[in-house]
Amino acid sequence: MKISPLTPRVHGLNELSTESRIISTPWSRMVRGIGLGQYPIDYDPAIAGHLRDTFDQLIGKVPPSDFYTLFCRALTDFVLRVTDPAMVFGPAQIEQAVGPLVEAARAEKNPYYRLLAGCLVIDAWAKLDLDASLLVNAELDFPAEILDLAAGIAPDQINDDNRGRHGDYERISAYTAVFLALGQIGLKDRLVTDERNYIVEALDLLQNVPAPFYRGRGGSMLLSVVALLGYDKYIFDGDRDYMKETLDYLARADELQIFPSLPQEIAVAWAKVYPLLTMLNAIATGGRAEYLHDPIDWLAEAKSLLADIPSAERSHMSQYYIVALHNLGRLRDELPDLDAYVAEVVAELDVVDPGADFFTSGIAYPYIIEAAMLAGRLDLIPQEALDRMVDSFADLERTAVDRANRAFPVSYALNILGEIGAADMVFTPRSRYGGISAMNWVIDRISDGAQEEGTKLYLLNHALVSYALRLRGTGARETELFRDFDFRLAPQ
Repeated sequence: MKISPLTPRVHGLNELSTESRIISTPWSRMVRGIGLGQYPIDYDPAIAGHLRDTFDQLIGKVPPSDFYTLFCRALTDFVLRVTDPAMVFGPAQIEQAVGPLVEAARAEKNPYYRLLAGCLVIDAWAKLDLDASLLVNAELDFPAEILDLAAGIAPDQINDDNRGRHGDYERISAYTAVFLALGQIGLKDRLVTDERNYIVEALDLLQNVPAPFYRGRGGSMLLSVVALLGYDKYIFDGDRDYMKETLDYLARADELQIFPSLPQEIAVAWAKVYPLLTMLNAIATGGRAEYLHDPIDWLAEAKSLLADIPSAERSHMSQYYIVALHNLGRLRDELPDLDAYVAEVVAELDVVDPGADFFTSGIAYPYIIEAAMLAGRLDLIPQEALDRMVDSFADLERTAVDRANRAFPVSYALNILGEIGAADMVFTPRSRYGGISAMNWVIDRISDGAQEEGTKLYLLNHALVSYALRLRGTGARETELFRDFDFRLAPQ
């Protein structure tokens, strides 16, 4: 049985916006909270109701001190009010909403998530095309306040098994988010002044990330955003060449032996190819093809590493690979038969059990489906695969690790189902969940006070905020920052 009624906003790589080419994958959106609201659609009151109901249920499960979730709920409600054509929510109401929204962001105690909350406000402001003077005026300079937070983010504060490997990875992610936010609201000139160069300060942090995996993965987005802002001269043409330094460090991965520790066993080749593919997209954004051969042939290396990893793990990487090659102008050279490649990726839907674990298998389906969507081949995705994905959340009851991390596959699944017009599958009753929706069932099983899940629930927050931002209308344009950017190696 093949899909026919799905309504994706894109039907192939040539329809991708600049934002979707630079921030293409759910990792950046769900985990790091940047690039939310891609593939805008018209306001849908039913979806808006689902988003509000989900946050209402979620607030009932998290502790009162979870200010980030409270903020995301407030931001979602604000966005839905602005985008609802049936609601009277004009300039006066928007102005009245600024104070409470800013205070909701400020309430978050963790400096990284407080910064990210501020960036989400600014990003939403830009994408909704609201009056920037409400955030920057004689009484309030919210962007400056958020930019100042980055310096206070200490190294190795992510609470997982990779302390000592992260270094300044989180601060690099913070600078990436705040640079992108300021650029979209028209304040990129604040990042380089006679008094201070925030761009170089952020680039200097790359040397403080010990694991090549995190240096490449986090560094690639920073390098891409710096190039997007038009500050690429600071990457390539100053006292240091940060692109070359990062690629040289990736080339030493086997020598350094600083690989990430993940909840499921992952092939070493996967830990090497993941940051490489993100760096290939950074090379594309930077527009300098010579780095594809510095210090080795990186396209050949990517192909070799992809061949060395198990198929379930390879399915995570297919979207990264396709988009990077497209942006580099090398898709036809490296994948001359894209349809055959995508068919091979999609065939993994018959092999991978999405309920086997939360990560390797749990997020494989969303990646596969998104790769098919971007390639214009959703016709390859059977309805049965979508049902298996949504019904698999219950299978993650089997271990404490899977239960605590269930927000990973749930947020990724909500993201892709929304993009292909099938989000009702998670919001309406299903027999697998005893007659309630998958989303209701998942939230009902969050641990007391969300003690086990912690900040992993923030992936779900980002998925919900992103969906709300998508409702700004099919005619919504990209912000000027993205509209003015060209991929020099593959103009579109």
